[in-house]
Amino acid sequence: MRLGLDAVALRSGIHPDLVRRFVALGLVDAARDATGRLWFDPSAPVALARIQRLRAALPLNYASLGLVVDLLDRISELEDALRRSNAGSRSDESWI
Repeated sequence: MRLGLDAVALRSGIHPDLVRRFVALGLVDAARDATGRLWFDPSAPVALARIQRLRAALPLNYASLGLVVDLLDRISELEDALRRSNAGSRSDESWI
């Protein structure tokens, strides 16, 4: 299922022009069809809300938020990998 620009803007509470700007800045992914219309993954409204929360909390411009989002995503991936690694191995507490 894909969402159009208007649906994403409505679900995220963000003006369509700002959504387009986020796409141009690479903050949210979108595909263009043959007519140039933007289509989004169903998770796009969540990503847009995250960007808005970060923007409100941090004194950064939107372009800088791209780096912050990338770093937060990477941290999350590493934490998940660590949890999987710990769950798959026995706890050796001989170092205590």
